[in-house]
Amino acid sequence: MITLKEGDKAPEFTAKDQNGNTVSLADYKGKNVILYFYPKDDTPGCTAEACSFRDNYQSMLSKGFEVIGVSTDDEKSHKKFVNKYSLPFTLIADNDKSIVEAYGLWVEKNMYGRKYMGTARTTFIIDGDGNIKKRIDKVDTKNSSQQVIDLLQ
Repeated sequence: MITLKEGDKAPEFTAKDQNGNTVSLADYKGKNVILYFYPKDDTPGCTAEACSFRDNYQSMLSKGFEVIGVSTDDEKSHKKFVNKYSLPFTLIADNDKSIVEAYGLWVEKNMYGRKYMGTARTTFIIDGDGNIKKRIDKVDTKNSSQQVIDLLQ
């Protein structure tokens, strides 16, 4: 299994966003990116995480960062999620799981004794050259944006 760490090159990807537009990591060359992976649209933890980034989005932009969320949900689910919570950033639909697999985040999970495959909630801070500056594995969903801000200071 792939384990990306600080200093590694972030895997390139191309996929559709919530509006059906094609988005690539290469589109953000020269910009700093907060790339966060989450399990599922409109669930309590994922909603708290997305709303944390939404509430501090202008602060992220002012610090020179773009925010991109990735889950295996489809474009329609992302569109509904964006509209319901007024999310101002891009959500990538990773239907074929190629992005979560490239980042080593499609993992076995265990809930109430039931094992299943799913996305490991993880945030990467990627610099303008496409290198991973920071990796957050223990994401505090309610304070996810503050975790990022604290690491950037």
